[in-house]
Amino acid sequence: MPRQHGFRVYWGLLPLSFLYWIAIKLRNRCFDKGIFHSYVIPFPAICIGNLTVGGTGKTPHTEYLIRLLQKSRRVTVFSRGYKRKSKEGLIASPDMTVYDIGDEPWQMKHKFPETEIYVCKQRAAAIQSALQRPPGQRPQVGILDDAFQHRQVKAGLNILLTDYNRQIYDDKLLPAGRLREPFSGRLRAQIIIVTKCPDQLTDKEQHDIIRKLQPAKGQKVFFTHQRYSGLKAVFPCADKRQIALSQLPAIPSILIITGIATPHLLKRDFARFYPNAVMLSYGDHHNFTKDDQESINRHFAQIRQDGSIIVTTEKDAARFQQCTYLDKAVKAALYALPIEIEFLDKQGTTFDHIINDYVRTDQ
Repeated sequence: MPRQHGFRVYWGLLPLSFLYWIAIKLRNRCFDKGIFHSYVIPFPAICIGNLTVGGTGKTPHTEYLIRLLQKSRRVTVFSRGYKRKSKEGLIASPDMTVYDIGDEPWQMKHKFPETEIYVCKQRAAAIQSALQRPPGQRPQVGILDDAFQHRQVKAGLNILLTDYNRQIYDDKLLPAGRLREPFSGRLRAQIIIVTKCPDQLTDKEQHDIIRKLQPAKGQKVFFTHQRYSGLKAVFPCADKRQIALSQLPAIPSILIITGIATPHLLKRDFARFYPNAVMLSYGDHHNFTKDDQESINRHFAQIRQDGSIIVTTEKDAARFQQCTYLDKAVKAALYALPIEIEFLDKQGTTFDHIINDYVRTDQ
């Protein structure tokens, strides 16, 4: 019966998806024809985004670009600051909280303190503000985080992410599915990256995915997987250290707490290191309330033994910094699991070359 109910809901939503398709097609056509204005960014700019709602790994891919480009250029990131409580445009600083700038800009600012991060819903206004800075502080290259549908600005290079576990060619438009715009929107990107792939993805599987993505002539398709490194204390103190992944099997019990879009994928990956972890999951970008924190205290007390820990993501760690109702035992046991991306089959060399070549030539 529940499955039949799900089918009825799905078919009932399809007419709404059709109306949404009409609205999005009209909007995109207006931008394509110049009826709606797009501000052309006057310096090398890379837009990174997706066609779907939910997580496709934008933050670790943005961080990859920062690492790549900051070696030789002044990088500026432009972000909306999703679910922040402030409304005005801001330049991120280390003393700001996730409520000021959002968890993703907070995470990036603390990882890359030399990188300027503008948080503003109107990207064009933020870019024009950055251009008013003294010459030595103006952007040499910009990264637009989650801006693929923000067509009021036009970047020189567009990177589209699609989750291996839920491909855009198998999805439907909102509200029946998770697509923000039709599958044809992929054609605006110069690069498509299939994210969150298994470590071992055969050439045949890659070719099959590329065939289904139907890339346009000149469109490049890459594949990445997530790479995890040692756990870092969320609330550091003198007697705390990093925990290597190889040390996890010796830990008596682990509680995983997440507020991300795909917690099941994190638990699946973490099972390689520790298969019996208990998971407590919340919605994406969730702000932990007093009741949530007290619930976390109780859950940890139930599994706690000497040496037990709590594992969370770096984005969640940013929000845990603001929690005032967590027990001391919870804070002492709380660790963040850093995530980076790695290209499959040494594809990163080709990708890096394309990015660096674009930045060099678009001056």
